[in-house]
Amino acid sequence: MKRVRIRYYALFREQAGCQEEEVETATADLRALYSELAARHGFRLQAGQLRVAVNGDFVAWSYALSTGDEVVFIPPVAGG
Repeated sequence: MKRVRIRYYALFREQAGCQEEEVETATADLRALYSELAARHGFRLQAGQLRVAVNGDFVAWSYALSTGDEVVFIPPVAGG
């Protein structure tokens, strides 16, 4: 099991009901982690619609998680 911090912004913060949380996960990569969180919080966006960053850097969905990582899923931005 890995312990990682998830930070939520915009739509995800509203849906999760919190700004951040620490989770323990056995998932191997970010796509699996997002699926786990989507099931828990009811996220409706698909992974292909998002960007993902770990420890402040954009990474591929196949990034292998490590204990202590800070993950941010970034939804599409609409301008006006």
